[in-house]
Amino acid sequence: MSATSVHTTRADYLRLAPLYTAQALATGATTVSTVLASLVMSGLGSEHLAGLPSTLISAAAALSAGAFGALMLRSGRRLGLGLAFALGAAGAVVGFAGARAGVVPLFLLGAVMMGGAQGGYQQARYAAAESVPESRRGTALGALMLMSVLGSFLMTGASGLVEGIGAGLGVSAEVGGWLMGGLLLAGAAVLMVFWKPLVAPVSSVAAAAVRLPLRAAMSTPGVRSTALAVATAQGVMVTLMSLTPLRAHHEGMDHTGIAVLISGHILGMFGFGWLTGPLIDRFGLRLGYIGGSVLLVAAALTAPLAGSAWLGASMFLLGLGWNLAFVSGSKALTRFPAVQGVTDGLGYVAAGTGTLLGGFVIARAGFPALAYACAVLALLPLVSAWRVRR
Repeated sequence: MSATSVHTTRADYLRLAPLYTAQALATGATTVSTVLASLVMSGLGSEHLAGLPSTLISAAAALSAGAFGALMLRSGRRLGLGLAFALGAAGAVVGFAGARAGVVPLFLLGAVMMGGAQGGYQQARYAAAESVPESRRGTALGALMLMSVLGSFLMTGASGLVEGIGAGLGVSAEVGGWLMGGLLLAGAAVLMVFWKPLVAPVSSVAAAAVRLPLRAAMSTPGVRSTALAVATAQGVMVTLMSLTPLRAHHEGMDHTGIAVLISGHILGMFGFGWLTGPLIDRFGLRLGYIGGSVLLVAAALTAPLAGSAWLGASMFLLGLGWNLAFVSGSKALTRFPAVQGVTDGLGYVAAGTGTLLGGFVIARAGFPALAYACAVLALLPLVSAWRVRR
C-alpha cells in the first residue's frame, strides 16, 4: 500500500470518530436497558412474558430496517442514523416511564420504539465499511465493534451510578437503566450533527432499489447464503443473551454480577473486532462463518452447566461466535446495498422468534432444552461457509 493510500485510510478513520463514538454510546445504552428487559418484566409481575420485550424489539427492528435502509440510501446515512438514535432516546424514556408507573403496555411501547431505533442505527456498520477501501472493510467493522465494547464497559463500570439513579427515583437499577439509556442515545443523536459521511446519497431511482421485496432480495446471487449466516448468528445470540440473565437471576446473581456477565458477552461481541476484522480481510469470509458456528455451538452447550463461571464462559463465547459470523456477513453485504435492510430484517425476525419461543420452551422443558436447540441451529453458518467463494 502506498503512503498516499495509508494516509487516506487514516484520514477516513479520523472522520469516522463521531460515528464510532455514537455507536459506543448506543451499545452502552443497550447494556443498561434492553438487555435486562426480561428482569424488568419479572419485576412487573409478568415473568411468564419475560421474553416478550426482546421479541417486540426484534419485530420492530425487522420492520424498520428496510425503511431506514431506504431512507439512508435516498437521504444519506447521517440523517437516517440521527433519526434512529433520536427514536431510541424517546423509546428509552417511554419504557422507563412505563416501568416506573408499573404499566406494562407502556413499557412494551418503549421497547417497540427501542427496537425500531435499533433497526436503523445497527446499520452504522455499513456506513463505517463504506468509508474505507474494500480490502479494509473488515478492519473498519472491527474498529466499530471495539468502540462498542468500550461503551459497554463504561456503563458496567457505572453500575453503581445506575443503581444510585434508580434508588433516587424509587425504582430498581434495571428500570433506572432505561433512563440512562435514553440520555446516551440522545448524545449519539447529537454526534451525528458532527459526522461527515464520505458516501453521498444516491439518486431516487437507485434508492428505490432498496425496497426490494424479500423474494427479489433472496434471488440476488450471494445474498441467500449471507442472510442464512447473519440471521442464524443474530437469532441464536439474541435468544441466549436475552434469557440467560433471567436464569442467572434465579441462581441468585445480583445486579452487579449480571452486569459483569453481560459485559463479558459484550467483550466477546465487540472486543476482538481489532483481530477478527483483519483476519477476515486476510483469509476470507469462510473463516468467519466456520469459526462463528463452532463458537456458537460451544456457547449453547456450556450455557446449561451449573455455576457462574460456566455462564460467563458461555456468554463470552456467544458474543465472539456472533462477531465472526456477523462481521463476515456484514462485509459481504457491503456489495449489495439494495438488500441490506431486508437481510437485517431477517436477522431480527430470527431473534424475535427465538426469544418468543424461548420463553415458552424454558417454561415447558427448562433452559437446557432451549440451549441444546440453539446448538443445533448454530450449525447453519457452515452451509454459508460451504457456499461462499472466499
